[in-house]
Amino acid sequence: MVDLLEEYRIPATWAIVGHLMLESCDGRHADHPAPDGWFERERTDWQDREEIRFGPDLVRDVLESDVDHEFASHSFSHVLFGRPETDRELAVAELERSLEIASDWNQSVDSFIYPRNEVGHRDVLAEQGIQAYRSRSPTRYGIRCIFDLTVLNKSLLVTPTIDEYGLVDIPASLFLFGFEGSARTVAESVWDDPMVALARYGIDQATERDGIFHMWLHPNNLTHERDDRRMRAILSYLAQRRAETDLTVETMADVANRVTGGITAEADARPTVTRS
Repeated sequence: MVDLLEEYRIPATWAIVGHLMLESCDGRHADHPAPDGWFERERTDWQDREEIRFGPDLVRDVLESDVDHEFASHSFSHVLFGRPETDRELAVAELERSLEIASDWNQSVDSFIYPRNEVGHRDVLAEQGIQAYRSRSPTRYGIRCIFDLTVLNKSLLVTPTIDEYGLVDIPASLFLFGFEGSARTVAESVWDDPMVALARYGIDQATERDGIFHMWLHPNNLTHERDDRRMRAILSYLAQRRAETDLTVETMADVANRVTGGITAEADARPTVTRS
């Protein structure tokens, strides 16, 4: 993914789980207020599999890229902020630990991507100086997204807003791996990759009207050559349309800075709607 983004000179917001940046740990995290058993796999199933517990080399690849990517937080241990069992103490600990590790790497954090898009404890984000977060898409995944666009006449474009905490809420537009399995195989055999078609549609919408087309994926979605082909097709089309029109490509921090005019989450702000 890093190589593809460099090839097409496209910056991205990378949501980094803090634990990935560690070189090692005791697998217990006794000072962390996580629920009982939260780190159990580190001491059992994953005990001898450091490659899935630690990945600082992956983070270095992003930071050393020639493209100006954004370093963002995805929490410390992928705690689900929207769940009832995630209390304020745990949310604070997750964010504080992530920011501490980022600081050790000489990185600042402006954007937060909620694990599994479960939004919660936004006040904690504001208190810790976070500027923006990603919220859920107004359209659904996969074939249901096509239904939303064609039958319900929804748009893939989203509009960032400033919430009551002064944070910039940037909704997602399209999950690029929401159409998989046998359905994808059948569609590709008789037509085209449906996610490439949807991505091109969203890119074209963004060249024609106000709004943001906000694509996202997990890097671990890229498991086969056809996944690389999907991303190459989308990124090459994005680069082409950027060259042909006044389309711009922004990270989440870029969007937040433009929407707020540089005002931080700690400053006084009122809910408002801003179009790009």
